[in-house]
Amino acid sequence: MVTIIKPENIVYSRSHAFTETSTSYCPGCTHGTAHRLIAETLEEMNLVDKTIGVAPVGCSVFAYNYFDTDFVEAAHGRAPAMATGIKRVLPDKCVFTYQGDGDLASIGMAEIMHAAVRGENISVIFLNNAIYGMTGGQMAPTSLPGQKTTSSPLGRDVELQGFPLRMSEMIAKMDGAGYVVRRSLHDPANIRKAKKAIRTAFETQMHGLGFSMVELLSTCPTNWGMNPVDSCKWVEDQMLPVYPLGDFKVSESVSELRF
Repeated sequence: MVTIIKPENIVYSRSHAFTETSTSYCPGCTHGTAHRLIAETLEEMNLVDKTIGVAPVGCSVFAYNYFDTDFVEAAHGRAPAMATGIKRVLPDKCVFTYQGDGDLASIGMAEIMHAAVRGENISVIFLNNAIYGMTGGQMAPTSLPGQKTTSSPLGRDVELQGFPLRMSEMIAKMDGAGYVVRRSLHDPANIRKAKKAIRTAFETQMHGLGFSMVELLSTCPTNWGMNPVDSCKWVEDQMLPVYPLGDFKVSESVSELRF
């Protein structure tokens, strides 16, 4: 028996901001969820043909294959520097970086901090899964105290390796930052909130209101050694206490945006 799906019954389809390509992300990884939210937002804002994305090294490196927008690849950690140059030359474009925690909070720490200090009119989508995903599951700057990784098999020892970096809290202190928030991708309610935050970040940029960053707590089932369901629960139980969700910087001009 063949079931015919009528157009009026379709409630979910591929965004036109995507290419016709399947992603290479591991099953249960919420990079795919983040991609979907970005694509839908660009489509809804009519920015697909006006956007330039910047993908650095890490699990985000192949983003240029998945988005049907202009995209460039930056050296490890240098996405904010490249995005700065692109936006200054092409100020009418929507320019965003898509970065993981190892890329943004380790080798790219100087670039992200100085882009925020300068108030560069770019948007940063920051995926925080508390581990190096692509290179084998090593400890990242955002790994939790006691978290076991391939380079901290006994758990992160804060006396030896320090405490996790809370990037949103740090960047929110920069005068050039207009919008800095942390959301999560572990359940539907938080995914909806994440999409609204991405929309606000792009609106902040397109209205010329300064640097914007949306940190998204993400899963890495493969390197965490968990199934997808348990990994979402781990975000809720373990990551949220260390990385509380919330708005860390919403300038007065951004708060006045209505869309």
